[in-house]
Amino acid sequence: MINRCNHRAGPSARALLLFFVFVGLVASGTRGALAQTTTQPAPLQQVQQIQKQLQQQGQPPADGANAQQPPADGGARTETSAQVSAELDKEAAELKRLSSSFDAAKDDDVALSELKVSVDALARQILTTSAATRPRLEEIKGRLTELGDPPGEGQPPEAAAVTAERQRLMSERNDINALTGQAENLSISATKLSNAITATRRTLFSKALFGVTQISGEMFSTAADAFTVEMQTLGRSLTSWLSFSWTYKRLPLLGAIFLSLCSAAVFLAGSKRLFASIFRRDPEDDDPSYFRRLSVAFWSTMLPTISVSAFAVTSYLCLDGFNVLRSDIAPLVSNLLGTIVAVLFVATLSQAVLAPAYRRWRLVAVSDSGARILTGIIFAMVLVNGIDYLLAEVSEVFGSPVVLTVVKSFFASIIIGLIVIGASMVRPLPPAEDDIDAKPRRWPRYISTPLFLIGLSLIGAAVTGYVGLARFIATQITITGAIAVVIYIGMLAGRELSRQGAFADTAIGSRLEKRFGLSAVALDQIGLAASLGTYALVISVFVPLLFLQWGFQIADIQSWAYRIVTDIRIGSITISLAGILAGLLLFAAGYIITRWFQRWLDSSVLALSRVDTGVRNSVRTGVGYLGVGLAGLVAISAAGIDLSSLALVAGALSLGVGFGLQNIVSNFVSGLILLVERPFKVGDWVTTGTTEGFVKRISVRATEIETFQRQSIMVPNSLFINAPVGNWTHRNRLGRADISVVVGYDANPRRILELLAEIADKQPQVLKNPAPMTVFVGFGDERMTFELRVFLADIVSSMAVRNDLRLQIFERFRAEGIASPFVVADAGTALVETEEASKSAAQPGDATSASATAAAPSVVSPPQAAVTTQAPVPLPWQPGARR
Repeated sequence: MINRCNHRAGPSARALLLFFVFVGLVASGTRGALAQTTTQPAPLQQVQQIQKQLQQQGQPPADGANAQQPPADGGARTETSAQVSAELDKEAAELKRLSSSFDAAKDDDVALSELKVSVDALARQILTTSAATRPRLEEIKGRLTELGDPPGEGQPPEAAAVTAERQRLMSERNDINALTGQAENLSISATKLSNAITATRRTLFSKALFGVTQISGEMFSTAADAFTVEMQTLGRSLTSWLSFSWTYKRLPLLGAIFLSLCSAAVFLAGSKRLFASIFRRDPEDDDPSYFRRLSVAFWSTMLPTISVSAFAVTSYLCLDGFNVLRSDIAPLVSNLLGTIVAVLFVATLSQAVLAPAYRRWRLVAVSDSGARILTGIIFAMVLVNGIDYLLAEVSEVFGSPVVLTVVKSFFASIIIGLIVIGASMVRPLPPAEDDIDAKPRRWPRYISTPLFLIGLSLIGAAVTGYVGLARFIATQITITGAIAVVIYIGMLAGRELSRQGAFADTAIGSRLEKRFGLSAVALDQIGLAASLGTYALVISVFVPLLFLQWGFQIADIQSWAYRIVTDIRIGSITISLAGILAGLLLFAAGYIITRWFQRWLDSSVLALSRVDTGVRNSVRTGVGYLGVGLAGLVAISAAGIDLSSLALVAGALSLGVGFGLQNIVSNFVSGLILLVERPFKVGDWVTTGTTEGFVKRISVRATEIETFQRQSIMVPNSLFINAPVGNWTHRNRLGRADISVVVGYDANPRRILELLAEIADKQPQVLKNPAPMTVFVGFGDERMTFELRVFLADIVSSMAVRNDLRLQIFERFRAEGIASPFVVADAGTALVETEEASKSAAQPGDATSASATAAAPSVVSPPQAAVTTQAPVPLPWQPGARR
């Protein structure tokens, strides 16, 4: 039966039957393999590998469940876990010590700030120690996955070596999990301690500000007695110190004073000599620019302040280095020097901004008398603040009663409040132009009213017992206000310095231009660098000072700076500015090495080997791309960027291409190529296909082209990569304009060439080098064709030049009597020209242009301009012309 069916079915049926038999055999074989895998989860190769490891350790292969000796690898890993455990124990002991220090320093804000820095550093160290076990944990998980699950009930037992290996790995995994849990607990404890320190510091700050003091006559009498004792103690201490230093340390004292004076001469005189041109006001300059005024105000404040600060630091270090200062005198000297710097800073700033003696250089619109009054008011405020700060330090050094410090701050707050109220009542504004009496005007109400209320609130807070709050506000009015003004002026100066052409107008820019012959572009780049330097100087110097004025400690600022540089977290992303800087430096180094290796390989290896020029160019280009690619990968890795994210992006792009996004990806990659290679830039005149115009914007998907009719066309970037592109202004705007002239055979060709040359020489916009050319192009039916070829500095604006040349040719030929006696039907010899382009088939604003041949563009394969001519038409004075 089967034979008959097969015979009737023919060869195709037999083939189909054999196919089903083959599929059945494959399926049965697959089921058998699956069943074998299910019954024996540990492959034979793994068992043999484990036994081989045991034999290499000098141990016999285990045949039963009793063989549980771990391999040598496990011993090394156990030692690593032990090291991590020891590190965690040390960190736990350190955390306990810091907790004890916190209990002992709950009333000292400076100690608490330093303690917080130590706690935060310990928390980071704990996380680093815990992270050291993660690679081994991943290895254990992978190995356990390879071994598989233990056999279940009713399944054949596995090899003893596999069981021992699984138990060892699980035990090590449990140890690592325990260490990870211990590290997490320590990290949580450190975080809690850090938060507790922050809360305690906040409480101390609130108590210092909002503490209430009972103001009474007894308090003032007690403070007066304490002040008398304090001044006597200060006099005795200074007298004894000077007497002791002069008697026993005369040479060190004189040496320290001499070095201090030398440093003062170096910093003060040197800064004026070197930088006088930067902050010196020119009395003869009647109308200085806004940038010049800003620059002088900023640097006339910065340079003296930096010089005096350097002098103060050097003087203190000299006195301390020669062991001249005593423990009770050292803080007084340091605070005296600091107060001098602060007073000088505020006074210099007020002089720079208000400029009482230089009306033209003033940054604010105040009168001369108002500038002098405001300068005196600001100096009085900062002087009162400085004296109060010094007296408070004296009280702290000599252990005077707290009531004395409170009374000092009370009087300082009252005096500053009265000064602020007085400032609100002055008349600083210049008189109005239509004012007959010409008296200075008062502040506007939105300035005078807040000033009056601030002064009144200072007095009210001090009288009601909130002396700490009043003293804090008084200090912030003077010091914080001055710092904020400097930051504002510095930012404005930096912004103005980055403006195009601003740096060239400065004294330094003019000297650099004369000395080195720098171009305007180079000066603007230097100005941009100087602008960034100004920003960095303002932020790095004055922003920390601003935080210090508001109760933060130096340790807090150092901690923030460390986090900003090394650990900026945005969600799950961590950014390291130090890593990014290191990546940029590594990329620059890799790029330089790549270029050097390219030159060396080309000149020393390939050239000496007589390698073909084309092969040399290919090798050099390939080495360049390879080196830059490797430098980029190294820089990305050093910057801390995870390359796996790039792999995900590449996978997503591959998937998108597979689903029909080929065009989008092609345009995207083409856009990246255009942005890197820059065959054209924004503002260039390009031609591709039937599209021609100016490049307005280059994006990663398309390029915006504006035609001469002001139509915007979005051209996909792939067209610029896969098709010829003409760029008429690639390297420069120099171009050639060709004007075709047709005359009859009755004209003298040599005279025609002379006339065209004379017309071109008289045109001022035509370049003399390259010189214009006149060419006898050829013979036609009843006419001759000539061309005037001129070179222009800016080919884009050649329409006006061509128009002038046409008019001059027309007028000169008319004067010379060069005309045709033939009518239109006979194709006379009238002057005919083509609407031509100097470097393109069309010109901006010439919508109905026919083209003439032009100079070849500067990039890849520009389209050739077609030459078309109009039919000869009679000129107005010719026979046959319409009237």
